[in-house]
Amino acid sequence: MNDTATLRYGVSLYSYTGDMNTVLTLDDAMAHIADLGATGIEILGEGNIPGYPTPSTGWIDSWHAGLARHGLEATNYGSWIDSRMWRERDLTVAEGAAMLARDLRLASTLGFTSVRPKVGVVSADLRPHPIWEPVIERNLDLAAELGIVICPEIHAPTPIRHPVVDDYLSFIERTGTSSFRILIDTGIFQRAVTTVKHDGLSEEAIEEGWRKPLAVPMEDLVAVLPYVAFVQAKFFDIDDELNDPHIPWREILRTLIEHGYDGYLSSEYEGDRAPYRSIEQVRRQHTLLRRLEREIRAKA
Repeated sequence: MNDTATLRYGVSLYSYTGDMNTVLTLDDAMAHIADLGATGIEILGEGNIPGYPTPSTGWIDSWHAGLARHGLEATNYGSWIDSRMWRERDLTVAEGAAMLARDLRLASTLGFTSVRPKVGVVSADLRPHPIWEPVIERNLDLAAELGIVICPEIHAPTPIRHPVVDDYLSFIERTGTSSFRILIDTGIFQRAVTTVKHDGLSEEAIEEGWRKPLAVPMEDLVAVLPYVAFVQAKFFDIDDELNDPHIPWREILRTLIEHGYDGYLSSEYEGDRAPYRSIEQVRRQHTLLRRLEREIRAKA
């Protein structure tokens, strides 16, 4: 057991997507996050920044004022590199590199310390477009200058033991960089089927694996944990007794604690978007995670 490792808790604004379209302002969301005792806030650049990619100085000032008022820090910034934005051709490396550089600079302006680049995929198991490698390599010096870690996401239906992850680890070894790591989405540890539907996904896509449990074993997480910069704590539903039927939180937390993970778990709720439900669900998750952490550390 590594008692020096510190787990930190945050929330992705994506968790509150439905409520932010109806009842929550950004400041409301920050207040809810702070009220949980959480310290981190994660955003999607295109989805959460008015006027993206050039927000007004007034909005930037209000963002920083909100962080200070609620005692929060900016954690992970979600960036999109749209490799298929043109019908007649793919994005070039130069275009993709410029998009990532733009988002790195904006993320830095807003105080973020990691950026998740989402490059268009070319297969059902989420293999990124081949431009990913030169696009990121061209931005390693900028990321180092800004103090930002670039961390692509390992997300279902891609498990940890997969060529995508192998390629990322090979990239780290080849470049020797400390500005590139990986982000783990806990949906890859899902053990039970969820009935939650994703808007925009066909039944065929769902059947191909978007909601089928991967049940990635904890030993696979242990193998890559030295390269993990951030954890998105994906979940779908937690009941009134604080049971999560889908994600094995005790196993996940024990693995993170025992192997010295010293970083954020950022709530990413993907359940029913009924008004106000996300607020209660995120609160339940934080209560559950903190209780489990106390129990695990007490038994060490």
